[in-house]
Amino acid sequence: MTDFPGFIAIESGDGDLPVAIAWSLPDGRIKHTLIQPGEHWLEEEGTSLGDYSEEELYSLGVSPLDVIREMENDHFSDTLYTAGVIDDEAALSRLFDEYGMDPFVELAPAETLYPTLDIGEWNRERSDTFSELGLEPLRPEHELQVMLTLHARLTSSGEDI
Repeated sequence: MTDFPGFIAIESGDGDLPVAIAWSLPDGRIKHTLIQPGEHWLEEEGTSLGDYSEEELYSLGVSPLDVIREMENDHFSDTLYTAGVIDDEAALSRLFDEYGMDPFVELAPAETLYPTLDIGEWNRERSDTFSELGLEPLRPEHELQVMLTLHARLTSSGEDI
């Protein structure tokens, strides 16, 4: 069985407000959840929660602390690879800031796993994989499925990792 690198994707609303998160496990499984808004996240009137309502996030999501604990169990002190480092770092910081904590994971660009591909080629491969699988780029669980599929493809075809 192939061990996969850790991948992460975070969907955000206004102001880097994390509303959904997904990360992968070494065996290729994906963990995904909606995130309940932190205590002070919705103080501004009209804060956008992306494609979700406040009710959906509170009823279907888990607390930011539970997300942090679960991620800690899976990836403490790991590097996680993402297609959107800047956006995901900001949303992850917001998640940890809720409890005055520093993130215990480091984020890195997913394309750095494939040194034989330039950024344009990696982006084309990623876009093609989204189309091929019929998935939406803004959904964290879809982003993870694409990165895992692309990783398996690139590493089994002799590309360097």
